[in-house]
Amino acid sequence: MTYVSELRDLVGHRPLLLAAAGVVVADDGGRWLLQRRADDGRWGLLGGALELGESFEDGARRELFEESGLTVESLRQIDVYSGPEFRLTYPNGDQVFVVGVTFLAGGVTGTAVADGQEGSELGWFSPDRLPVLSGYNGLLTSRARASLAR
Repeated sequence: MTYVSELRDLVGHRPLLLAAAGVVVADDGGRWLLQRRADDGRWGLLGGALELGESFEDGARRELFEESGLTVESLRQIDVYSGPEFRLTYPNGDQVFVVGVTFLAGGVTGTAVADGQEGSELGWFSPDRLPVLSGYNGLLTSRARASLAR
């Protein structure tokens, strides 16, 4: 059982402050790896909630591996975000305010395969022509594109 699921048992769907890490994985052609979320069928960056005592970097590495089977040699922080625009309500009714960090992955190894639980499939997309994104992922990807363009 994860930390968040233990909290949910206590507070139900009420809003939680959730620390999260996301990862931009780019191929040699500049395309980004996204996952189609199993909960709402939309696309988003790979990543998720941190566990107790976990650093943002360790959480990003763990989430990337769990959701895609990929490992990374390095992570470069490209964004830190929080605020009312990062309030989410998941399809099951759970509410969160996310405080998160987005990283750019370097030295990626492995073969990308969707985990079949959180993500139903993985796909490579040009950052300028992304598919319909899940919830706040539109804002996250816009911020990531702007940060990487600097």
